[in-house]
Amino acid sequence: MGEAVVGAAPYRRGMSYRDVVSRRVLTWALVAVGARMPVAMAPLALVFLVRERPGGYALGAALAAAYVIGEIVGAPVLGMRLAPGRARPQLAAGLVAGTAGFTGLAVFAGAPPALPAAFAFLAGAGPAAVPGGLRALLTSLVPRHAAAQALSVESMLTFGVWAVSPAAVTGLALGADPRLPLLLAAALMAAAALGLWLLPAGWAPEPDGPEGRGDSKLRVLARAWPVYVTGAAGLSLLSLAELVLPALLEQRGIGVGWAGPLLTVMSVASAAGAFGYGLRSWPGRLATRSVVLMAGMSAAVCLVALIPAAPGMAVALAAAGLLQSGAMLTRNLSLREALPPHALAAGYSVMYAAVGAGYAATGSLAGALLPFTTPSTAILAGVALTLSLTAVGWWGEIRARGSARGAGAAGPVRAGVAAEGAAVGGGGDAQRGL
Repeated sequence: MGEAVVGAAPYRRGMSYRDVVSRRVLTWALVAVGARMPVAMAPLALVFLVRERPGGYALGAALAAAYVIGEIVGAPVLGMRLAPGRARPQLAAGLVAGTAGFTGLAVFAGAPPALPAAFAFLAGAGPAAVPGGLRALLTSLVPRHAAAQALSVESMLTFGVWAVSPAAVTGLALGADPRLPLLLAAALMAAAALGLWLLPAGWAPEPDGPEGRGDSKLRVLARAWPVYVTGAAGLSLLSLAELVLPALLEQRGIGVGWAGPLLTVMSVASAAGAFGYGLRSWPGRLATRSVVLMAGMSAAVCLVALIPAAPGMAVALAAAGLLQSGAMLTRNLSLREALPPHALAAGYSVMYAAVGAGYAATGSLAGALLPFTTPSTAILAGVALTLSLTAVGWWGEIRARGSARGAGAAGPVRAGVAAEGAAVGGGGDAQRGL
């Protein structure tokens, strides 16, 4: 089997998911579904919950905004407090808070708007650090060289959840009762909280964290800001696809009902892309891969805005989804290289907040433009914003590498990400050479 050298690490053409398949990873996957499906269900479920009230759609949008704001605020604040060796009680407490938030939304659906908004904020903020904690836990359950495959499995699971959730919400809300999706979300989070006790209590930090070098966790996390910016750029394209697609279909004279199937095509393609990405190691710096994937995804979304027929739009969305999964995985691997192990869960939580902010910013831009221009133009403006964020992230990566070389500082290499290039703790030049 041929190899090419990428930095200090071997580049292997053939890779396997065998190292990821275990009973503990299966248990983790069940807990992750319980924790993440409510997140995927929440925005649409909130709209259905109040749509029959006066001004229902506007109120639903406001509740969804309160939920997202809760995520953006809660993820970095709670993620910074996660203790690697004893994270389970903290993660469980977050899931219990989310259970209370979703239950309150269902019980007090007809209350004055301030009360449901408070419960929506709690449902978003309480478990906001859980995705980052679960990701750090997952990578501790597999051998170090299988980190890319583990993250690919996580991505496939995530895209699968996002593909199923809209249909589940719509079926329960319209076929039975609009409160049922929120009650299901509460039950899933409660089950996930209990399931945590079937997994290790946490993950052991390695002795290469910033404590030994006199750096604070906040300072270490701040060094990875280019990765957060790139993450925000990645989800901003998803925001365009999800929020503007119905209006774009109307502009094209295509039934709005096609929005669901088209987004499902994108999700399925994303899952397939995540699987393919984990089958091998890829050459080049992670930052270079990220820019290439983001540029390709931006081009695909531009085609969605310009192609007049549904079949062509489906092909473009599939291409965007295929590239999106690679961009997301590259972003997570970049964060693994930029941060020491003890700070990874906090870093993932900050990333969670950053991508939520990117989603909200691009969606707000597109929403502000729609009354004044066509949906296709709004999408193109959003793509321009995405490319600007990508360029800023790329500039930050280049600047960080130049600063590290100028200072002559090379941190300790972590073997845990050897399959993706030699990682340098504390934000040094982690990827040398193509």
